[in-house]
Parts: sequence; C-alpha cells; structure tokens
Amino acid sequence: MVEALGVHTDLVTAASILGIGRTKAYELAQRGQFPTTVLKVGRKYVVPVRPLLALLVGDTPAASADTDDRAHRGCPR
Repeated sequence: MVEALGVHTDLVTAASILGIGRTKAYELAQRGQFPTTVLKVGRKYVVPVRPLLALLVGDTPAASADTDDRAHRGCPR
C-alpha cells in the first residue's frame, strides 16, 4: 500500500500510516519532531516515501549510519 504512494505524500497521509492524528502531525512537523523526514514546500508539508518506508520496516538512518561507520573503521559487524 505505502509503495503505491509514489515518491512523496502529504503529511496527513504519512501521519495516518504511522497512526498519528492530523493535529498532532502538524504540531510535530512544525517543531521538527515528526518521526520521519518532512519537507516544507511553500505552505505545504511533503513527506518523502522512502524514509517513511524505512521507518516502517525498522531500517532507521541512525542504525544504518552506525553500521556504515563501523565498517569504515574496520570493526566487526
């Protein structure tokens, strides 16, 4: 279902997928605390689908960065 959204979606749709209400989603976006990437385009909030999918499957950027960092330092995984 989420893959069918395309490259990006609106904030309300992304919030609905994450189980967040509309009002709370806008509050979080305004504070920069929405759980995934949010871009402000003019007066609208746009959510890229790729980071949203990564959040849903548990592939967080922080976890990926940590793994990549260890690989560069020669540490075992």
